[in-house]
Amino acid sequence: MTVKVVTDSTADLPPDLMQELDITVVPACVIFGNKTYRDGVDISQEEVYQKMINENIPASTSQPPPVDFADVYRKLLKNVDEIVSIQATSKLSGLYNSALQGRDMAGEGNRITVVDSLSVSMGLGLLTILAARMAKAGESLPNIIEQLKQTIPHIRIWAFFDTLKYVFQGGRIGKAKALLGSILPIKAILTMRDGELHPTGVVRTRAKGIDRLVNNFKKAVNVQDAAVVYSTTPDDAHTLSERINAISDKIPVHISRLGPALGVHGGPSTLVLALREKVVNLSQEIKEGEKPKKRISLPSLHRPKLNFTRF
Repeated sequence: MTVKVVTDSTADLPPDLMQELDITVVPACVIFGNKTYRDGVDISQEEVYQKMINENIPASTSQPPPVDFADVYRKLLKNVDEIVSIQATSKLSGLYNSALQGRDMAGEGNRITVVDSLSVSMGLGLLTILAARMAKAGESLPNIIEQLKQTIPHIRIWAFFDTLKYVFQGGRIGKAKALLGSILPIKAILTMRDGELHPTGVVRTRAKGIDRLVNNFKKAVNVQDAAVVYSTTPDDAHTLSERINAISDKIPVHISRLGPALGVHGGPSTLVLALREKVVNLSQEIKEGEKPKKRISLPSLHRPKLNFTRF
């Protein structure tokens, strides 16, 4: 049984990996003024940041209509047996709900599984890469889904923002709003827990922000895969990647650019670090003499989500 992996453009996947692992990406929508663009199709990363920096044009985003997912699913199912479609967190985006509706419209629901990643950017991207590698190795859909369920709680992601202006404008601040609403000029670091953004601290300089991301990596446990994502500062991304490699040169570090759909919310100078930690099951923990970790209950992968903030 062949399995195809689908995600959305908020995964910020490097183009070479998308091609190598045969991942299909459904673009989200970016809106400048009264014109709508498909993320990565009608507008590039560079164009988005130029509009934000030079033209100061207000921007927003929205999820693609369900028919976009349905069309992709129908086309792929002509050549593959099953599809796993992994989407951005349903708590900040309507992409998951749109994909569910697209699955139903495609009329092949028993062959399509839609997964809520509870993450964004390369947090979602690392899950997608994992699934695509398993699919390429011939793993069955149930095995891929089970691995994703176990891995979702082990995705770590932090974002450093020069300003929270764009996050607040886009309405994606989540749980961090109450704590950070009065300090927009401060450089902040947010993390994602249970699909929502939470503050982890503020710093005075960009260098201190990068130091904090490095320290977060040092504290992570059994990292298997890592990614650095930047909006307009590639040199900082390479510096962060090199510092991570200096700590552990056996861990692959993907470098990618924050795409238009997330770029309008993060803004210029955003820097993201995403990690995938090793999944250790309960029997392994007991065997190794460790105290079992608290298990995290996950939502049903098929349960419809209502009242989404539009993305």
